[in-house]
Amino acid sequence: MSSCLILPLIGLGQVDLREKLDTYVQEFNQQDNEAVVHMVNNARSAEWMKSNIPLLDVPDSAIEKVYYFRWWSYRKHIKHTPEGIIVTEFIEPVKHAARYNAISCALGHHLYEGRWLRNSNFLKEYVDFWMYHADKGENRPRFHQFSSWLPDALLAYYKVENDKNYLLNRIDDLDKDLDQWEKERQLNNGLFWQHDVKDGMEESVSGGRRVNNMRPTINSYMYGNAAAMIELAKMAGREDLEKKYSLKAETFKKQVVDSLWDKNEHFFKTKLEDGKLHDAREAIGFIPWYFQIPPDNNHFAEAWKQVSDTAGFNAPWGVTTAERREPTFRTRGTGHSCEWDGAIWPFATSQTLRGMANFLANYKNHAGVDHDEFYREVAKYAKSHIFDGKAYIGEYQDEKSGYWLKGDDPRSKFYNHSTYADVIIQDLIGFKPALENEFELKPLIPEGKWDYFALQDLRYKGHDVSIYWDKMGNRYQRGRGLMVYVDGKLVSKSNKLENLKIKLK
Repeated sequence: MSSCLILPLIGLGQVDLREKLDTYVQEFNQQDNEAVVHMVNNARSAEWMKSNIPLLDVPDSAIEKVYYFRWWSYRKHIKHTPEGIIVTEFIEPVKHAARYNAISCALGHHLYEGRWLRNSNFLKEYVDFWMYHADKGENRPRFHQFSSWLPDALLAYYKVENDKNYLLNRIDDLDKDLDQWEKERQLNNGLFWQHDVKDGMEESVSGGRRVNNMRPTINSYMYGNAAAMIELAKMAGREDLEKKYSLKAETFKKQVVDSLWDKNEHFFKTKLEDGKLHDAREAIGFIPWYFQIPPDNNHFAEAWKQVSDTAGFNAPWGVTTAERREPTFRTRGTGHSCEWDGAIWPFATSQTLRGMANFLANYKNHAGVDHDEFYREVAKYAKSHIFDGKAYIGEYQDEKSGYWLKGDDPRSKFYNHSTYADVIIQDLIGFKPALENEFELKPLIPEGKWDYFALQDLRYKGHDVSIYWDKMGNRYQRGRGLMVYVDGKLVSKSNKLENLKIKLK
């Protein structure tokens, strides 16, 4: 990975974000015993971050600190192997991992998060490890050990990184892999089934480790993958694949809406082996919005009211994985079997926040749900990153006390099983990548909440993008309002914090 530094846009004004980064990294390094070292050690972490991450300046101290902490901890998981660079999930070795401690469960999250790094070529090696190497010599499938939204995540990565050759050279292998998923998991009714444990959700309210339920997760993933394959086929001029996946996408979407939606409870639910919908609402019922599957009407929008309902998913420390009114909520034990029966899991939180952001940014019917509710959940997510007074990300968390339910187990430290920077960049600040040579800005920051923010040195399609909001004009010394710079030149400005569309030259 290159270590060339980008000259800062900020520096002549009152804020130097590189100094801010140094301060955070010094704190993180001092609090870490660095038991495991991969490609970039703590001593080089500040240099690596300055060379790679978009810099952030926001008035919410928790959101900002955790942004830098999550990049600092993501860096710990970038690992060189004889079969290419990979990104790990656990910092310590675990028994259920493949070679090199690799686990495919959070592959989609790793790609969505890592795509914002300036030097992200290692992600291609990581994807190739799973597609071509991970199953060799293994006594069980490793790539399909967990559900996957790989084609969708690869398309999201391409929108930022822009390497069409890499993507199109793998289109036939992605096609074969999706065919294999259908052979392994598709039922005669067209829906896909999955064990909880192979969704990465071992003990849920609606299922179990050995139960073949039809879950909103894998069925939404398969739609998202089919929709991504349509775009890949168009880029490749492959009318055969475009037709194939257009039919699949239409069918998969219809199946999710028609078969998994509970019209009485206004929620997407798990369909059991006997064909009935489970009674409980679970956070996985928000995943269809991650892929923008549901129709845009108030009937479906009603589901999002459950996020603010304290009998639904609204808990003091974040979004619970099952509704709190569920009779068996948090009854399956604590800290032993990775219970998904209500406790907070960052894996699910980041999916729910993406679904909610898509709902607010791209749908018209919001059923009274607004930016304030989204911000509240992002802020809770940020504040949850703490253990023993130090910045922390673990496996899962008590919804009332915030206690990490694996305690101080070293395997859970720096758990790389979710996104955070991606939520801040794409959803809260609202930087929306596009297939075309453009991007949109759709901020979800509530009106009057922030007087300023900066997202600086974001690398996008070979350009450097910096975004500033300065209500009073004294934070960055660039004047008042919302300003977008591309390669150091002001390309758009507004007096309000509003949606913008930017075309690149």
